[in-house]
Amino acid sequence: MRILSAQKSGGSEAEQMALGALPQWNLADLYPAIDAPELLADMERARADAVAFETRWKGKLAEAAQKGRDGQLGVALQDYEKLEELLGRIVSYAGLVYAGDTSDPKRTKLYGDVQEKMTDVSAHLLFFPLELNLIDDSLIERALDEDPLFGHYRPWVIDLRKDKPYQLEDRVEQLFHEKSVTGRGAWNRLFDETMTELRFDVGGEELLLEQTLNRLQDANGDTRREASEALARTFGKNLKTFTLITNTLAKDKEISDRWRGFGDIADSRHLANRVERDVVDALAAAVREAYPRLSHRYYAMKARWLGMEQMNHWDRNAPLPETPQAVIGWDEARDTVLSAYGSFSPEMADIARTFFDRNWIDAPVRAGKAPGAFAHPTVPSVHPYVLLNYMGKPRDVMTLAHELGHGVHQVLAGGQGALMASTPLTLAETASVFGEMLTFRSLLDSTTDPRERKAMLAQKVEDMINTVVRQIAFYEFERKIHTERRKGELTSDKIGEFWLEVQKESLGPAIRLREGYETFWTYIPHFIHSPFYVYAYAFGDCLVNSLYAVYQNAEHGFQDKYFEMLRAGGTKHHTELLKPFGLDASDPKFWQIGLGVISGLIDELEALE
Repeated sequence: MRILSAQKSGGSEAEQMALGALPQWNLADLYPAIDAPELLADMERARADAVAFETRWKGKLAEAAQKGRDGQLGVALQDYEKLEELLGRIVSYAGLVYAGDTSDPKRTKLYGDVQEKMTDVSAHLLFFPLELNLIDDSLIERALDEDPLFGHYRPWVIDLRKDKPYQLEDRVEQLFHEKSVTGRGAWNRLFDETMTELRFDVGGEELLLEQTLNRLQDANGDTRREASEALARTFGKNLKTFTLITNTLAKDKEISDRWRGFGDIADSRHLANRVERDVVDALAAAVREAYPRLSHRYYAMKARWLGMEQMNHWDRNAPLPETPQAVIGWDEARDTVLSAYGSFSPEMADIARTFFDRNWIDAPVRAGKAPGAFAHPTVPSVHPYVLLNYMGKPRDVMTLAHELGHGVHQVLAGGQGALMASTPLTLAETASVFGEMLTFRSLLDSTTDPRERKAMLAQKVEDMINTVVRQIAFYEFERKIHTERRKGELTSDKIGEFWLEVQKESLGPAIRLREGYETFWTYIPHFIHSPFYVYAYAFGDCLVNSLYAVYQNAEHGFQDKYFEMLRAGGTKHHTELLKPFGLDASDPKFWQIGLGVISGLIDELEALE
């Protein structure tokens, strides 16, 4: 067996040549190097400024609120935001360096040191939101009205007040905060480092996770089977570790939820997302009810196309015979996405182009590099960065469009400042999924060959099923895990049983779940890093389907309203943001619109049969 070199980690030498030169990000806009004097100086400045801030304001916010028109609360909040910006810059840099190679001891040490030191620093700031929430509502409202500087932060203050019922006594909050480094944070890090060290023996080659998952999209059925069996073997060997991580983090969340008084296991996520529980329940119920007419119907059709009565689980993302197998080079991928963005809005394309021109993207697959893809906003005074594991598949182009959508959103929202730029997860996927839709529609409109059109439609349907059906199945899986964990520790077999239950229900009878698939829950990072994050993907996809229909029917003005929505960042609730488009996510019928778009594409594919 051999381990692929970093240079050849994306595939064969011929595939590497076809990909072209893949960019690696330049993090110097944050800091020049991991041992840069600027980084060390900022870490010391953050500590000193945080101590000074605590000395100046702790125990004095109520008095400042009594003098509302004097503007002291506004000054305090502005100083707090500056500190959050500084800490965010330091932590973002360490996180991005670490994501670039989690196996490098120097990077790992930097990441660990920064986590510890910035947790200690932020402990000096912890009093501020807690103490602010203890001030009487009438005094806060008066300060918001009379102090223009404090009033500027009205959306942030209103959001903060929503946390008030779940806020604990200061010392307990400080303990939770400081223990996170050796608690939840440590288990997250163990998961990341374990996952990036895994190797998978596929046909005598020792591959990384991303490469092995990529083989599940291979045109050769034997290759897909070998990749799936390799995944199952390696996951199985490490099952004890992943089970321990899952049990520990689920218990950690249960303790936190119990102390804070959350009623439902997902309520803390709903609060963070600023979305109501009944809205998410309606979404999940609508998707579950749609399983038969979406995933079940599509996979039965795909099985016929592949000449099978029933597909194995490793055939789920197999390309159709009509799918072009040529590797899509980086330059072509870039031009495809920028052209689609430009057709919608030249401004959108210009922002996205900056990511390419200034090396804000890290694209190659490398040993030790974090799997998957993400767009990290860093801080408003700098800019976002995008991580990909690009291997030239059509889905990789869609991933590029997706993450650049995030990037454009983050650039536009940056004007709200460090405290209000961040968008709740339910809306954070809007621009990314919209970017995918623009790219897909652009490619589909330019395709005249019926066979290629069928392949494109099928791939889009699969992506939508992965985004909506699969993510709601993930959400249901998490609900089972966290509910059962309250009764005691879960065995690996029990977790695998839950996994197979939700997968069988969501995928339908056309897919046979073979031995080994019960371990495939182990590699999903969202379960570890952000419990119940996953429904945000389904929320975003259904929302964008509805939003895109408005765009297609709009005579003019849509782009302006769309950019206004993105620029809002975290300053508006989803009902307020969607109102200009005539959409309302709190209406249960809203989800049927988005799901109807997916069903309509499947109808079109059935007609092609």
